[in-house]
Amino acid sequence: MALLSALVFGLSMIPAAMASDSAKPDLKGFLDPNDAVAISFWIISISMVAATVFFLMESMNVGLHWKTSMNVGALVTLVAAVHYFYMREFWVQIGTSPILYRYIDWSITVPLQMVEFYLILAAVQPNIGAGMFWRLLVGTVLMLAFGYCGEAGFVNKWIGFALGMCGWGFILYEIFIGEAGSTAAGGDKVGKHVQSSFTTMRFIVTVGWSIYPLGYFFGYLMGGVDDATLNLVYNLADFVNKIAFCLAIWHSAKADKMGEHASGSISAPLLNK
Repeated sequence: MALLSALVFGLSMIPAAMASDSAKPDLKGFLDPNDAVAISFWIISISMVAATVFFLMESMNVGLHWKTSMNVGALVTLVAAVHYFYMREFWVQIGTSPILYRYIDWSITVPLQMVEFYLILAAVQPNIGAGMFWRLLVGTVLMLAFGYCGEAGFVNKWIGFALGMCGWGFILYEIFIGEAGSTAAGGDKVGKHVQSSFTTMRFIVTVGWSIYPLGYFFGYLMGGVDDATLNLVYNLADFVNKIAFCLAIWHSAKADKMGEHASGSISAPLLNK
């Protein structure tokens, strides 16, 4: 009798379970309104596309020595946009951190951001050495390569973290007290707008980028942060560290152009007769 009662109770629960399953629609890979991480992936990917268009259009309205920097900035946001579309899809379909896609994105965009330091200084200081460019590039490669090897398990995670931090430290040394930092601070030909852009970019590389090793340490090494929180923080960090980085260049370029107009160094076009 007890067995029969249990069987009846179990069968009675089947319609309720089926109703519960049917109440939750199959989104087939589309955004879940309750998934803040997936939504953040989508918002940032669209923001990167918008920023790319903006930087390309604005590159036609700045001084000649700023144009290359603006176009490189557009490349940064374009590459990030493409990878964010794929990272969103990976998160929605798989539900885990898109580590490989994220590091591929960083392996392209971070060296481009380091090139920006060289470009804005070389445009006003033609005698600046190419060694600065290569030192920034080497520091970037070391930081990313060891960081990925540690997270992917190719090397000991603590060793990967320590060596990656050395790469970041090498970059900070160069932009604060190395050739890049000394040129930006003391160069006779470096105007206030170039210095302003350099200072903001350096601040982002110092403070904004600190989020990534903190995420590695607390999320991967200590296991104190879940994947959802970690990816949400990384996404917001990328939004600032890429778009704001390039906006700093745009702002200084526009201020420089306005200053030239105000000083009369750029003459207004003559009216057609």
